[in-house]
Amino acid sequence: MSRAALRVTLLLLAALGRPGAGSEHDEEHGGQDNPSSREKGPGHSHWSYEDREHWGVDYPDCAGTVQSPINIDTAKTIFSPQLRPIQLSGYSLPANEKLKLRNNGHTVLLELPESLAITGGYAQQYRAVQLHLHWGSPSGPGSEHTVNGHRFAAEIHVVHYNTKYDSFKEAMVHPDGLAVLGAFLEVGPRENPYYQEILEHLYKIQREGEEVLVPGFNIAGLLPANLKLYFHYNGSLTTPPCYQTVKWTVFNQTMLLSHDQMSMLVMSLRNDDSKPLQNNYRMIQDLHRRRVLSSFQTTLFSVKQLPPGSDSSATTEGQSSSSFHAGDVLAVLFGVLFAITALAFLLYIYKHRSQNARLDSPTKSKVIYTAATTENTA
Repeated sequence: MSRAALRVTLLLLAALGRPGAGSEHDEEHGGQDNPSSREKGPGHSHWSYEDREHWGVDYPDCAGTVQSPINIDTAKTIFSPQLRPIQLSGYSLPANEKLKLRNNGHTVLLELPESLAITGGYAQQYRAVQLHLHWGSPSGPGSEHTVNGHRFAAEIHVVHYNTKYDSFKEAMVHPDGLAVLGAFLEVGPRENPYYQEILEHLYKIQREGEEVLVPGFNIAGLLPANLKLYFHYNGSLTTPPCYQTVKWTVFNQTMLLSHDQMSMLVMSLRNDDSKPLQNNYRMIQDLHRRRVLSSFQTTLFSVKQLPPGSDSSATTEGQSSSSFHAGDVLAVLFGVLFAITALAFLLYIYKHRSQNARLDSPTKSKVIYTAATTENTA
């Protein structure tokens, strides 16, 4: 063997045997919460939902104390009047702007142009990067967050990074680096035209690594129309590397998809092992004394409220239906008032029936009703 050939062979062996080869790239581009996660080969993220209990071994942050998703216990949320309505900018895209839709083996991911941004509701502006979905299987739901222990059929995440940083990669390691908007999906009576813009292309990207260009549409239609009602807390990416740098907004309203659309989402894709891509959600993580704020009163007699003037961002840093609507409170009030009125009416009837029974008794003299006399004033 020539000296040059020997040198090439040694270099190849050194590269293959280098400890942790590929792990640095996985940490930089791990999971669907990172927009740069790609197919197998360079940039592929070597983790699976079947092994989610052991993510912390290769990705230390996954074993941290500020992890997502969480169960939102509405009785323990803290009402914060300082939480303002979320405002979006640039979310309506023309059809001639093509967007890349990809099956990355863990989810379906839609890359978003940087013209989309959160311009209100947060202390700073956040620029959109991508959105993706989490779902269950034909036998069960698959949202990541739960509300009062209830798991919804599916969940959408729209990932943004703080515009004070030059890129998602830079922002994702800073405490104020990321903001994710989340909304729950449930089955409803009609087809959702906005989600159809994504779902109708899934058959083209069934295998891991496949991608397709789709026409632009109104991305805001994928989120609830009411952006005033939401929960807010500090958390993490829900996939490796699980960086604890996310300001979470989970909307109160749920988005409705038809039964066929939900089936299309659950049944169409395959993972990196060529198995059905299902149940791609992470289990609930412990709050570890974190506070969950709400932009609205979640209970009838709420005594928990942030003091006036406190900075809520610093403390926690289509078709829709409401899961915990403000109207529910009014419904309870009207129900209580109706019950009181009905009870009073029944007592009134009972009292007068008893009185009439006594008057009709043979031991009592009967009272004859006589019309009042009218004086002649002529």
